[in-house]
Amino acid sequence: MEGQILQYRRGVRTYHGNQMILSLPAIETREKAKEMFGKSVIWTSPAGKKLVGKVTNVHGNKGAMRVQFETGMPGQAIGQKVLVE
Repeated sequence: MEGQILQYRRGVRTYHGNQMILSLPAIETREKAKEMFGKSVIWTSPAGKKLVGKVTNVHGNKGAMRVQFETGMPGQAIGQKVLVE
């Protein structure tokens, strides 16, 4: 299943470099997003390096999810596609 990275998880003055907000087109409610907990997320960089993350929580009421990656994510990942397994 493919999803899209929306943004870093952030506050007013801080951001978490290894946590991203993810949206999946098939998921539109908080309850459906809760079913995705623990799923693996893979983002492939333009250089071919794969960064692996895990769905940890929901974000809001419209099906967005919080994904925690192993390392910090580059800004070029925002708006790009990811693979959810």
